[in-house]
Amino acid sequence: MTWAQVRAQWPLALVLAGVVVALGFVVLERWRRGAFLLGLVALAAATLRAVVPDERARLLGVRGKGFDVAFYVGIGAVIVWLATSVDSLGTG
Repeated sequence: MTWAQVRAQWPLALVLAGVVVALGFVVLERWRRGAFLLGLVALAAATLRAVVPDERARLLGVRGKGFDVAFYVGIGAVIVWLATSVDSLGTG
């Protein structure tokens, strides 16, 4: 794989960087923040998949563009909703 091919994967690299940061929050016992960020990353992936051409989206696209965007939006919305609706433990 050449450097140009690696550089062409910037949408996937951006999403993976967000996932790593979100998992870092979870590991540091900030699971609600981590889950919220993971949901935002999924919504960002949906946006990238919607606006980046298929040739540039590469590994971010699995099926058709419509399915991928709907899936990322659905997963992101559910994760954000769960992260914001679950009460914190020990604050009541």
